[in-house]
Amino acid sequence: MRALLPTWSEWKPALRAPGADLLAGLMVALVALPLALGFGISSGLGASAGLATAVVAGTLAAVFGGSRFQVSGPTGAMTVVLVPIVHAHGATGVLAVGVMAGLVLIVLAVAGVGRAVRYMPAPVIEGFTAGIAVVIALQQIPAALGVTDPTGERVWQLAAGAVARFIDAPGAATPVTALAVAAVILVGGRYLPKLPFALVAVAAATMAATLFDLDLARIGTIPSGLPAPSLDFFHVGELGSLIGPALAVAALAALESLLSATAADSMYVGARHNPDRELLGQGLANIAAPLFGGVPATGAIARTAVNVRSGARTRLAALTHAMVLAAIIYLAASLVADIPLAALAGVLLATTVRMVETASLAAIARASRADALIMATTFAVTVALDLVTAVAIGVGIAVLLALRAVAKEARLEQVPLDESDHVAEEHDLLHDHIVAYRIDGPLFFAAAHRFLLELADVSDVETVILRMSRVTALDTTGAIVLKDAIAKLEHHHITVLMSGLRDDHRRRLTAIGALPSGGARHIFEHTPDAIAHARNCLPRPVGDARQ
Repeated sequence: MRALLPTWSEWKPALRAPGADLLAGLMVALVALPLALGFGISSGLGASAGLATAVVAGTLAAVFGGSRFQVSGPTGAMTVVLVPIVHAHGATGVLAVGVMAGLVLIVLAVAGVGRAVRYMPAPVIEGFTAGIAVVIALQQIPAALGVTDPTGERVWQLAAGAVARFIDAPGAATPVTALAVAAVILVGGRYLPKLPFALVAVAAATMAATLFDLDLARIGTIPSGLPAPSLDFFHVGELGSLIGPALAVAALAALESLLSATAADSMYVGARHNPDRELLGQGLANIAAPLFGGVPATGAIARTAVNVRSGARTRLAALTHAMVLAAIIYLAASLVADIPLAALAGVLLATTVRMVETASLAAIARASRADALIMATTFAVTVALDLVTAVAIGVGIAVLLALRAVAKEARLEQVPLDESDHVAEEHDLLHDHIVAYRIDGPLFFAAAHRFLLELADVSDVETVILRMSRVTALDTTGAIVLKDAIAKLEHHHITVLMSGLRDDHRRRLTAIGALPSGGARHIFEHTPDAIAHARNCLPRPVGDARQ
């Protein structure tokens, strides 16, 4: 546990020279403000929930998290998961799910699960990232078209319904505002990436809407300050139905946060995060944020990248970002209330464009058909169903294809025996009655039955020698199949010998009862010893002078 807790030494560099971190934190806050507002609205709990999440979760994750560059808050991926929870259980259900997910994350941190993210296949990551981008973009269609209260269970249904209603009663002001904001962010960010064009575009859209009295839907009233912490949303009778959603939220929070921390490490030479401590920080953040009306949070890749590129050196930058947002809540809530929803939709539409790395998608698609299949399936399931299901299916397909590839590497080969010291008659006799097979690679459930079929076809020999020294892995299924193969050979009165058997494989075969019937007498350390034993056991022809 001590390794998961913050230390005073990690804050000393920030206190000695805080200037770079304070400036970076301010820059991140300017970028995070419209995103926090937009994702709070998209989640269904409102803009104030997004701000509360950015402040509370951002503070705790900055202090207790495992990365000195990570910036946490509401994210688009989490919004995708929260929307169906809001529909099924309401706002109080989302708050309860956040606390439960936080507890799960702490358990995962203590159990040391954080290191497992390194095994996530790249095609799955790229597939669900692209899928999330599409889902977020579809979520913004109603606001970008000025359609309120769209109907539909899935985001694509909501988007299609909003388009249909817009066609019935079109208007230019709302879509033009959304597209203009998105264009400013994308074009400006390409040429001057360090400037907070999202805030500039939103401010300009708000001023234009006010000056020209445009009929645009606004955010509305924002409370001036954080609400008092409360547990009123907990209803014990409903907790059972929230376990599944809580596990889904915890899985997403862990995955996205660890991927974001890994991305931050790659952008700063010498940086290395603690994955289990990162889970602890996200767990504490998700327990605390709902107490103040916030939604579940994760590490945010876009904001973390801005933090690193703005010159951040320590955790003080992420903490400063949260403090600046807190100041905005307390001092400028009335100004935030006037922001048009279409402007926030434009911010999120630009975010979705930046999320998709077309070069990475194309590279994976070209790499192999298997990787393209995994990526495409993960993408489709993310858009059609949900992120957690998509990751589970994508990883499942990746595992099956990997096992198939490994199984193909396993080989059973008849190998020539070393009879260089034998005369021609002994050479002919040896090859007429003894066959040696070398097993290369893993003998496990995905490849074992092929070995059974091949060994079962052996005939017209007296002895089969199984050279086991190159068996890299042996599971229980492989041991059972080998046992069946040996039994079939011995049923046909063929003696089975083994050589080069590893100690751990021998223990497994012994436990299964898969050793040759001769027991230790038929197990040899070296293949030449097995050959000599087989030759000595061969029946001698009548009249052989050596009898």
